[in-house]
Amino acid sequence: MFERPFLMVAQNIFARVLDRVRAANDALVADGDLPSGIDQSRVVVEPTRDPTHGDMAANAAMVLAKDAGKKPRDLAEAIAGKLRTDPLMAKVDVAGPGFINLTLHPGAWAEELRAVIDAGLDYGRSDVGKGEPVNVEYVSANPTGPMHVGHCRGAVFGDALATLLAFSGFKVTCEYYINDAGAQVDVLGRSAFLRYREALGEDIGAIPEGLYPGDYLKPVGEALAREFGATLKQKPESEWLPVVRAKAIAMMMDMIREDLAALNVRHDVFFSERSLIDGHDQVGATIADLRKAGEVYEGRLPPPKGAPVEDWEDREQTLFRATDFGDDVDRPLKKSDGGYTYFASDIAYHKNKFDRGFRNLIDVWGADHGGYIKRMQAAVKAVSGGKAELDVKIVQLVKLLRNGEPVKMSKRSGDFVTLREVVEEVGVDAVRFMMLYRKNDAPLDFDLAKVIEQSRDNPVFYVQYAHARAQSIFRNAVEVVPDLPSEDRARAAVLARAPLERLSDPAELALMRRLALYPRVVEAAALAHEPHRLAFYLYELASEFHAFWTKGNDAPHLRFIIRDDPQLTATRLALVQGIVTVLASGLASLGVGAPQEMR
Repeated sequence: MFERPFLMVAQNIFARVLDRVRAANDALVADGDLPSGIDQSRVVVEPTRDPTHGDMAANAAMVLAKDAGKKPRDLAEAIAGKLRTDPLMAKVDVAGPGFINLTLHPGAWAEELRAVIDAGLDYGRSDVGKGEPVNVEYVSANPTGPMHVGHCRGAVFGDALATLLAFSGFKVTCEYYINDAGAQVDVLGRSAFLRYREALGEDIGAIPEGLYPGDYLKPVGEALAREFGATLKQKPESEWLPVVRAKAIAMMMDMIREDLAALNVRHDVFFSERSLIDGHDQVGATIADLRKAGEVYEGRLPPPKGAPVEDWEDREQTLFRATDFGDDVDRPLKKSDGGYTYFASDIAYHKNKFDRGFRNLIDVWGADHGGYIKRMQAAVKAVSGGKAELDVKIVQLVKLLRNGEPVKMSKRSGDFVTLREVVEEVGVDAVRFMMLYRKNDAPLDFDLAKVIEQSRDNPVFYVQYAHARAQSIFRNAVEVVPDLPSEDRARAAVLARAPLERLSDPAELALMRRLALYPRVVEAAALAHEPHRLAFYLYELASEFHAFWTKGNDAPHLRFIIRDDPQLTATRLALVQGIVTVLASGLASLGVGAPQEMR
């Protein structure tokens, strides 16, 4: 499980300013200008959209005016009056209908930079999750072959989200649901049996339609031949299928784990669908519980209106009252042959999660499962008595290109490009960053040639190059600051004592403000379940850093290393240390390396 170590988490600058706004409101309560006990939970402090309006904006007057019985603008003026006495504030303005714009003294940003340097890679860590258990289920690909590039996107998304949640104080369990009980694994078994016959020397000819054609099943056939010789050929399918199926699933899962390891993705739990019905029938027990609660009944579904519904049958059947929990129609739990539907198994699986203590569930699904969301969320409400919440994140399709042209299919897989092939060609860092550099529910074009270009147009290179460029500054600075330690934490301890008030250029202040945004970005990305926010932020930080480097080429007094001013050099190096810290932390959260140099 992802668990953060116990430590004291320092407040970021936005939290400190929010405390000051609330203190100003408390002062108005004490003066009798606001009612006692007024609810300040909706009061927030956010960065201004336009930097000319100040550093931050508070909505206090807008959200408190109704309860206070005052006009928002009048209340904003009263709050602003209290805030103007705060030494942290350089300027406080009231704008529009009652927004309060705050400009901080430059020294506030210097102190936040010092906090970045002091905290190191723990900067941005928070306790917002308060140790709440969260189950993040992702990948969960059918164990019928190697992972393809589409699985890759869900794997990276789930892994990065789990890391962000853990960094934000949640107790995270990463889970993989093995679909090893459906018809597709019977097809896998028959496909593997064909390769088994081939391994025994039989000419199997072309792979029949409906079976898996990839060469990846040849090792399974060879393993079966070594273990059983020709004995399986003498048995009826009812006897050999369970044996072959189990062997094939085990070997496919070994392959999938290796594919995930190549992507630096790991899971804490691999949960077998078959375990829900082997031994104690958890699916039947779940249906019985729902029936007892009045949420399962025998009935007929009306014919679908408009587009056909895939699970509609004109017969009496066992139905879950999904409409009681927000779904469009009630859903079948048993097939005409008496077996359970996929949905019934999925309900039991999510009840199992709830029974294991999870109230916060996140499922990462492929693009073709969007229509399944409502019914699954309805089921989670039913089996948990409304105590658990399911958030389903859909990852859209990945189009694999090379110089703008579609990539041909893989011979090894038979009909798709494998994840391993992509990672081996462009590297794990490029794959992970680019899979996150777009919102999960938007289609993604992944160009194998573009993601290894060394240009600003390649985001992963641009961000990693920023980290490497910053490290090169430290190596070059030794001539001016000869006692500068090379080890990161030792160097940070020295630079944290630099006179940071000398950072006064607008570009320097902008960089410090950008660094101060990091804790907010991490927390927002974790709570919204949107890791792409962090990838976007890192690109913006890298862009501002590269721009400041370029500015120094035209204005020598803004260079990071000033040979006749060791003190200013140390101060600028402190800014670089903050940039290195945040870039390294952010890249680590995305599972991407932070290189010391790039060639």
